[in-house]
Amino acid sequence: MYAIVRAGGRQEKVSVGDVLIIDKVSGKAGDSIDLVPLLVVDGSTVTSDADKLAKVSVKAEVVKAAKGPKITIMKYKNKTGYRKRQGHRQHLTQVKITSIDA
Repeated sequence: MYAIVRAGGRQEKVSVGDVLIIDKVSGKAGDSIDLVPLLVVDGSTVTSDADKLAKVSVKAEVVKAAKGPKITIMKYKNKTGYRKRQGHRQHLTQVKITSIDA
């Protein structure tokens, strides 16, 4: 059994026990969060109807906070001496899927 869920503006394929990294969600390590299911596949049964998906719950446990890779932004204009350097690291959250209840 697996599900396609909306997590942080993206869609992720998850099954019970999977650990994935999503955009930052509020909560500390050990907290439980609910993810919005878009599609559930159980053997040969595929559920994509909105009314049936409203009854499905996908629960995940927050494992830890994480950060993405360092991105360097460099701006430069020729012959003017203008240089600007900026960095960025995206805040992420690592979660573990605990249950898919259909």
